[in-house]
Amino acid sequence: MKPANQRVGKKQKKEVEQSPKDTFNSLIIESKNVQTVVLMLDSPEDDILLKACEAMYKFAEKGDENKLTLLTLGAIPKLTRLIAHEDKQIHKYATMTIGVMATHSEVRKSLRQLDFLPSIIACLAPDEDVVVQELATLCLASMSIDYTSKIEIFEKGGLGPLVSLLSSPDPDVQKNSIECISNLIQEVLVRAAFTEMTGIIPLLDLLSSEYPVIQHLTLQTLITMSRDSDSRTALFQNEGHENFLRVLDNPEFTDLHADILQVLANCLEEPDNVMYIRQSGALEKFLLFVTSSIHPEAQKHAVKAIARSALNRIFRLVPMLMSDNEELREAVNVAVANLTTDNSNNIDAVFDTKGVEPLVKSLHDSNDTIVASAATTITNLALQEHIRGSILSHGAMTMIVEPLRSNNTLVQSKAALVVASLACDVNGRTELRNAGGLEPLVELLHSDNNEVRRNACWAVLVCGKDEPTTHELCKLGALEILQEINQSSSRRNNFSEVAVSRLLDHNASLKYILNGYLSSNDIIGDGFYDPGRPKPNEKIFTLEEFSNQDLNQHRPILLINAKKTNEIQMAITSADDKVVEVLATASGRNVPSRLSSRDKSSSKGRSRGKKEEEKMKEGEMLQLKAEEEEKNKPWEAPYDVTFDSYIGEITRNILQLPSTRDQMVSLAFFVSDKMGGPVDLEMLHDFLWELHIAELKHELTSNIIPIGKIEKGIYYHRALLFKALADRIGINCSLVRGDYNRAWNEVMLIDPPSQDGIEHLIPPKAYIVDLMHQVGHLLMVDSAEAAHYKVCTGCNHRHCKCCKQISYRRVHIEENK
Repeated sequence: MKPANQRVGKKQKKEVEQSPKDTFNSLIIESKNVQTVVLMLDSPEDDILLKACEAMYKFAEKGDENKLTLLTLGAIPKLTRLIAHEDKQIHKYATMTIGVMATHSEVRKSLRQLDFLPSIIACLAPDEDVVVQELATLCLASMSIDYTSKIEIFEKGGLGPLVSLLSSPDPDVQKNSIECISNLIQEVLVRAAFTEMTGIIPLLDLLSSEYPVIQHLTLQTLITMSRDSDSRTALFQNEGHENFLRVLDNPEFTDLHADILQVLANCLEEPDNVMYIRQSGALEKFLLFVTSSIHPEAQKHAVKAIARSALNRIFRLVPMLMSDNEELREAVNVAVANLTTDNSNNIDAVFDTKGVEPLVKSLHDSNDTIVASAATTITNLALQEHIRGSILSHGAMTMIVEPLRSNNTLVQSKAALVVASLACDVNGRTELRNAGGLEPLVELLHSDNNEVRRNACWAVLVCGKDEPTTHELCKLGALEILQEINQSSSRRNNFSEVAVSRLLDHNASLKYILNGYLSSNDIIGDGFYDPGRPKPNEKIFTLEEFSNQDLNQHRPILLINAKKTNEIQMAITSADDKVVEVLATASGRNVPSRLSSRDKSSSKGRSRGKKEEEKMKEGEMLQLKAEEEEKNKPWEAPYDVTFDSYIGEITRNILQLPSTRDQMVSLAFFVSDKMGGPVDLEMLHDFLWELHIAELKHELTSNIIPIGKIEKGIYYHRALLFKALADRIGINCSLVRGDYNRAWNEVMLIDPPSQDGIEHLIPPKAYIVDLMHQVGHLLMVDSAEAAHYKVCTGCNHRHCKCCKQISYRRVHIEENK
């Protein structure tokens, strides 16, 4: 007997021999190589195709890396061809695989190169397997993200089947369909087609879905649809507003309220839709959301809905601004604030319904939201000039002081905006200043809140339109704070930079101290002082603070002041009374005077002892009163009688000259004469001006020297006096600070007519007025002589560039020879 293995082999050989030559026996293939499976997609056998598609679906579903692997191996074109396969199972798994893979962006790029969308859209047929519908809609939802595919889906008839699937019993199919539609209707043409297909009806039904993701996608679609006029009308015609209001009434759908209110606000752009809302009583619901909702987005859209539904029903809201119910009062104030934003009709309506007074009173409400809302409305109303006057007449600037001191940053910000909107009026600035509102406003400049700090800078900028308010702001330290803000890249803003310039425009002293320059528009008035150029980060003292300092060795503070002090004014008045009395006595007339009335009152029948006692008491009281007045008397800058006389001289002698050029030259000689006359540059070291200044300081026992006291002055003394006098008689000139005790005046002059007497229309030229050496000589600003005047110290050094450039420096010429 032969071994069994030989028998089996013989039997197998016999079976093989019995098989036909053209028949291949069945082969079970197991592969763990994905590349092999991809190759199997080209097999003509359905069983192999099915197993390959099923394996690929499971492989792709595991993650993005696997999707990329299949993409790299070229599986995408093969799978898309199998979507339309006759075998339902192959068709199913091919569609499922493509649906899963389309969620990857790189796969979508590859799919866009293939014409596969008709096959996918065909999978949306009503008789198709639900799983196929689910994965096909997933594929379309992914592809619809791209604009090109979005248009292609619409053009190839994908919208209709998607609308039908909104009513599918499968929630996944619903979710994918609404997501795809939400992307498609971003295009206007698709929105119009969707409305014509009555897609709004199944869309509204999805609001009642038990799946939040479907509800949110539905609302996003509705928000987009409500941008179109026809869609807005169709939504209300299909009772969409009732669905929306039911959602608002449902406390379980609070996460949907903001989106619902946005859809309603959009729909209320249609006048017909407004009528539906008025009849439904939804306005009260909107007000409730403004006050009670914890979602800012819901509040914002509720306010917008109120604004669009109220139209001219402002008259119903204004009387409720002062309601006893705090919640209602808050809701109304917030609503009115939003209704008047960028809406001139509503602004006029609030004013016409006498809303200004309750709004101003609301600034002192204990509820911060009410205060902030009232401040916003007042800011909106103040845009109208005629309303602004009414607001100020109700004491708004006095009432705003308390909100400026609030600890709530929103209230602070809105209060600062009120100041900015009302301070453009001089009466508003005066009221704010008198009410003590500038101090809390300046404090807001320190705020770490960007909006508060920005609005405070804006308010300071507007307040700095007049000298009294500017002076008070600078006294409170506003200028220093603004300069600190501007040094920080994270804290500065456009208003802070302009506010500094505005404050300096009304404070010539500070402007010259900080910038070293005054233009012809910057007028030097009484009380101007120049302590010289400050060191970096050095505090700038006021003139009064300088006056309280002990005598020191620093550069003196130059003072311009022709304003008589109160004591001098009283002395002049008293002297006038005495003159009048003397003249009256000489003429035999009885003229009453303050002195004679006191004498008469004291001479009435009293005993001598009693009279003396009363005089002593009266004297003590007068002394105490005088001491108290002296103690409380505000500091005044010393009166410069000499400078005052200079003004009279130039007014009489220079102002009447025929041309500006003549006036400037004459003024230059006048200034030079008062300051010691011309000084040769080579003899400048013999001009002992420092000694003279030191003697004046000790004579006055003060670091402050009135400009009229100086009889030996150099460049910066003379330039300051020239500018101060020129400003008094209307001669335009600038004042520029240089180095080495230099300063000069620049003027603009038109060249005189040519010899033929014809005036040529040429622009004026800039000149520097020589007040020191060749007095009255006008130096072209860009000339070598001007450069020499600005910086040269008369050193006679061979390396001095200025000296070498001036032809009349004979010493250098001889050295060069």
